[in-house]
Amino acid sequence: MSPFTGSAQSTEKWRHLRLATDDGVATVTLARPEKLNALTFGAYADLRDLLAELSRERSVRALVLGGEGRGFCSGGDVDEIIGATLSMDAARLLDFNRMTGQVVRAVRECPFPVVAAVHGVAAGAGAVLALAADFRVADPSARFAFLFTKVGLSGGDMGAAYLLPRVVGLGHATRLLMLGEPVDAAEAERIGLISELTPDSQAPARAAALARRLAEGPALAHAQTKALLTAELDMPLAAAVELDASTQALLMKGEDYAEFHAAFTAKRAPEWRGR
Repeated sequence: MSPFTGSAQSTEKWRHLRLATDDGVATVTLARPEKLNALTFGAYADLRDLLAELSRERSVRALVLGGEGRGFCSGGDVDEIIGATLSMDAARLLDFNRMTGQVVRAVRECPFPVVAAVHGVAAGAGAVLALAADFRVADPSARFAFLFTKVGLSGGDMGAAYLLPRVVGLGHATRLLMLGEPVDAAEAERIGLISELTPDSQAPARAAALARRLAEGPALAHAQTKALLTAELDMPLAAAVELDASTQALLMKGEDYAEFHAAFTAKRAPEWRGR
């Protein structure tokens, strides 16, 4: 995303989530614990806009996404979203569904790694948010459920039919998206849906530690690695290796590449600057 801005100023307070930043690590918390952090129209919009702002500002080098209370996110709010969509016309419905997809694109396209800290339920849109993250750190209470067919809709919502087969394979993705059955943490680890299974109640701390490790590393190299992982999913090999070559040539002119050589020569740890 471009760092250039127009007249709009950065948002000082977000209504539908909590944001905390600490030396390059942003922590975004879905904060409707009484509703298992169910998403509203405003929550979707805030997530979309927050990720765009953080991407432009370039001060964040890693982000943790978590949920307050007993679970990560139970998906879209049944009362506030499903009830409202029943009275919308086709144009308004298209606007809404495009917005939810824009949230997933923002997670995938932001220039910093996103770590989802999952405990309890991650259902529907919550499961897709976790899926879109670069890392999913989960404790034994985590349960993933792609529930879209359970409400009479396509399992391919918010990019799930694109992302899930690439994470767990077509067979597992078909089962999860078609049947909408919940997957516990042990099964999620077995099929590759989570990156790390933690001890009880340790997902937030382990996710924060991973984000800190990422933030202290070569941020530009991480950003380009993420961009290539996303861009090359649909590329033929010849195009992918050409994009790799162009990216490496640019990074070889960067400060971090020179800093690695200087640190190696001086037998010290590199001081990464993300440039």
